[in-house]
Amino acid sequence: MLVVVRKRTLLRCAAVVLALILVSIIVINLTTGPASLYAFNEETEKRYIKWVDFTVPYSVLKETLNLDIKSYGREVKLNWIELLAYLAAKYGGNFKRYKKSDLENVVKKLNEGQTMEQIAGNMKYYDYYLEAYTAVLGGFVGEFEIEVDDPDNPGQKKFVKKYGLKAFSPIAKGYSYGHYDDFGDSRSYGYKRKHLGNDLLGSVGTPIIAVETGRIEVMGWNQYGGWRIGIRSLDGKRYYYYAHLRKNHPFNNSLAEGDIVTAGDVIGYMGMTGYSRKENVNNIKTPHLHFGMQLIFDESQKDGVNQIWIDVYNIVKLLHSNRSAVRKDPELNDYFRVYKMIDPVVPD
Repeated sequence: MLVVVRKRTLLRCAAVVLALILVSIIVINLTTGPASLYAFNEETEKRYIKWVDFTVPYSVLKETLNLDIKSYGREVKLNWIELLAYLAAKYGGNFKRYKKSDLENVVKKLNEGQTMEQIAGNMKYYDYYLEAYTAVLGGFVGEFEIEVDDPDNPGQKKFVKKYGLKAFSPIAKGYSYGHYDDFGDSRSYGYKRKHLGNDLLGSVGTPIIAVETGRIEVMGWNQYGGWRIGIRSLDGKRYYYYAHLRKNHPFNNSLAEGDIVTAGDVIGYMGMTGYSRKENVNNIKTPHLHFGMQLIFDESQKDGVNQIWIDVYNIVKLLHSNRSAVRKDPELNDYFRVYKMIDPVVPD
């Protein structure tokens, strides 16, 4: 009898342990699966992405961008963001596992007639990465018109239609700068925190360029960033933050909050301002531009505690190939772009 009772007790204990293991597996799946990447806004009843870790290397950005541009006008048009999302879903976001053959294989399938929906349909995280990477890069590539020198009329310009990279380096053409991947480094002014951008070191007065077409949301002083300007992409997904602008003349004087600027426009000048409650003070030791990108999937993220800032180091490297030429207008005492651009995202 005692043996039977002990067997029953052991069976019950085993069943409890098994149940606990199953519950643990379910909890782990819930907390590490797609649900953990999203939040819910009860006011708007909207589910939105709450975290993005953008780790795509420069080389992969460049390869996929070139594939996208070269396929323009062909029967099969490749989309660099879809390619990146596929690779990220394959690697779980860890591009240290990247193999060029994986990119070549998916491109081969697409060129043979398969769709990305068919190829990536069963990939658990593809939709998440597609939405996340579209938020990061959605305004970088497309059709546009830009001025070029007219060979038939010396000294004159003409507009030509193009497809390709329409986002610009934050540093004007002809001006030197240096940078390294300093995202996440420690900062101590005011309080201990992480550096949420990329510092581009250069000379005071270097013209600063609007990376993407957007609307100026803020211009003014911030004790951390000094004179700074914030520009929101017209799709609302990206907020560009340019800080530590020049003392006395931080911004292009033709601009005001609410204005729409076109990618490639001069928006301000590199300086050393910031780290001071008092306005117009140089408390930064080395002249540089702090350049940051915030992703916004829900308006509660804009100024809330759940902000998403991504590492833009490799994006800055990519944009180095597209720099806006500028010249000074002595009467206005400001720099302006040499070649105008018409971006179709700007409303008529």
